[in-house]
Amino acid sequence: MRFDVLTLFPEMVLSAVRYGIMGKALDRGIVDVRALNIRDFARGPHRTTDDRPYGGGYGMVMKPGPIFRALQTVERTGKAHPVILLSPQGEVFNQRLAWELAELDQLIFVCGRYEGVDERIRDLCIDREISIGDYVLSGGELGALVVMDAVTRLLPHALGGEGSNTEDSFADGLLEYPHYTRPSLFQGIAVPEVLLSGNHERIRTWRRMESIRRTRERRPELLRTAELDPDEISALAQIGRSKRDDEPGNGPGL
Repeated sequence: MRFDVLTLFPEMVLSAVRYGIMGKALDRGIVDVRALNIRDFARGPHRTTDDRPYGGGYGMVMKPGPIFRALQTVERTGKAHPVILLSPQGEVFNQRLAWELAELDQLIFVCGRYEGVDERIRDLCIDREISIGDYVLSGGELGALVVMDAVTRLLPHALGGEGSNTEDSFADGLLEYPHYTRPSLFQGIAVPEVLLSGNHERIRTWRRMESIRRTRERRPELLRTAELDPDEISALAQIGRSKRDDEPGNGPGL
């Protein structure tokens, strides 16, 4: 997978990808990350990349010319290489979208700054807009790094254990089950007995039900689209009843 990032701060991108899973994926040749400085494609003695917006208003807008010329120099590899604008107006990034992007050959990111990019860049060059959440950042670089990291984790051989990404939160529409490691007793809190049993089927069942329970408590809206079997649906209903019984004013006989 090749990532091309068009940015005013290439070192911000290139320094961040040298660590963790992405750094290992780079070393193994699983991903190739290239950062292109948009300012190198600006004209004039001052290499200006922004200007005041027509019609007035606060802030500055990134000029279309430097971005357009920078995109023209990006080598396209493979059959699928969408140009993605990181923008709070884009579709919200999630695990489903990460899997979709992981199937492609190349992702080209345009990182805006200031008040954003000239609208004509959207019209002429952008294939897709992605947001990493309903908030505003100073630029698209952090958003691009988030998308690259999430996508890299899904690429073959990027993680130490094959199949690790299939148990991550959201991989099956649910939040991930809780994890424990040594020591078995810490500050008076013991590891659940089932995890010490060596019974892999019991462990699998416990993890699945804990995943459902945690999703029910923290992100119940995810359950609308999660794939649950009849026994899990019944258990979910029991979790709901137990939760109501524990609420103040819902004791026996009330």
